[in-house]
Amino acid sequence: MPTVAPPSVPDAPPSPDRPKATVTDPALVKRAVQAAALGNAMEWFDFGVYSYIAVTLGKVFFPSGNSTAQLLSTFGAFAAAFLVRPLGGMVFGPLGDRVGRQKVLAVTMIMMAIGTFSIGLIPSYAAIGVGAPVLLLVARLVQGFSTGGEYAGASTFIAEYAPDKRRGFLGSWLEFGTLAGYIGGAGLVTLMTALLSSEDLVSWGWRIPFLIAGPMGVIGLYLRLRLEETPAFAAEVEKAEAARPKVPLREMITGQWKALLLCMGLVLVFNVTDYMLLSYMPSYLTSELKYDETHGLLVVLAVMALMMIVQPFVGALTDRVGRRPVIAAGCAGFLFLSVPAILLIRQGSLLAVALGMGALGLLLVCFTAAMPSALPALFPTRVRYGSLSIGFNVSVSLFGGTTPLVVTALIGATGNMMMPAYYMMAAAVIGGAAVWFMTESAGRPLPGSAPSLERGAKR
Repeated sequence: MPTVAPPSVPDAPPSPDRPKATVTDPALVKRAVQAAALGNAMEWFDFGVYSYIAVTLGKVFFPSGNSTAQLLSTFGAFAAAFLVRPLGGMVFGPLGDRVGRQKVLAVTMIMMAIGTFSIGLIPSYAAIGVGAPVLLLVARLVQGFSTGGEYAGASTFIAEYAPDKRRGFLGSWLEFGTLAGYIGGAGLVTLMTALLSSEDLVSWGWRIPFLIAGPMGVIGLYLRLRLEETPAFAAEVEKAEAARPKVPLREMITGQWKALLLCMGLVLVFNVTDYMLLSYMPSYLTSELKYDETHGLLVVLAVMALMMIVQPFVGALTDRVGRRPVIAAGCAGFLFLSVPAILLIRQGSLLAVALGMGALGLLLVCFTAAMPSALPALFPTRVRYGSLSIGFNVSVSLFGGTTPLVVTALIGATGNMMMPAYYMMAAAVIGGAAVWFMTESAGRPLPGSAPSLERGAKR
């Protein structure tokens, strides 16, 4: 891969297409990062809760008699949210480019909170019969639809607020929120499982994590409503000489098809490896390798805690050396180290499993730290939210969310327990191709936006 050093912000004079530099307020940027990251944390808090309490939810919402059928039904309702994510992206993305990032992110926040909170209020199957799983499905569809506009909007929001030379570091806090939310949800369920009897957990305890989403949503909505619109979008509105610039959905797709392909390739490797490590590996340890369930869950939580510690430092590294080298390092690592890592995990000892999972987690940080700043830089301001929402959610729905199902099916069809490694290697090849063709964005203004400087910094 050719080496591309991140250039400094050019000293070109202002023009109609590139107005004078924007000077950012550090306090406002900090609030923007907090508000965006909290939404991502709430999404993955729900993800962690739902994944770790799935067996209990099966008993609550689906007919008794077959535990396997209950679990499959529960995960079926969970997977349904992925089907509507692209639809949410096609609605909220273009809307964010028309009315503004801040307004749409406030809507997605409250929708996510309502969807999650309402699950905690649904009566059981024993109380209302088939209405219970139907209501669960409706709540999941609301969550999925709102999530379709969340990640792209949050990453766009941070990217457009951040000064050019710190966009990687500030963007990395978005995925810090992801990890914090997942650890919070999974850790709460683990604690409840230890403290409550099975009867109490099925009777009322399972509702607690979902009801917590209500206060979280109110806090997140408050933070987002306090924010002003991003400087990049405000400048775009002024340049368009209209309060609400309109961009056809077709232009967001056909007009950006090259950037969309790059986006989907990057999101593919990002999410295949993410869902493989955080969602599938606990099941792989217990069902395929017969590893102790409690130890397996604790190892995954420990790996995520390690990732949280490293995350901001790698984000800052992308500002110094560029996004491409960091993402490329992650792709190369998964290509060459996936097999050794899975072989370590298959040995079964706690040390071997921890080393294998830890290696995969550190490689994944190359993506979680770099993608929130790299992906928004693929698209110009006037279509950034919409095009990124479409590319991100289509790729997640097709490849990321299906990873556990596909890998399980491949192991069942071939009997080869190394399929997780081979699947990550294939994803790494596709991601590496996308990195080869992408343009370095570190230190540069976002396409279509003015240079962004931190108050007190020199151009």
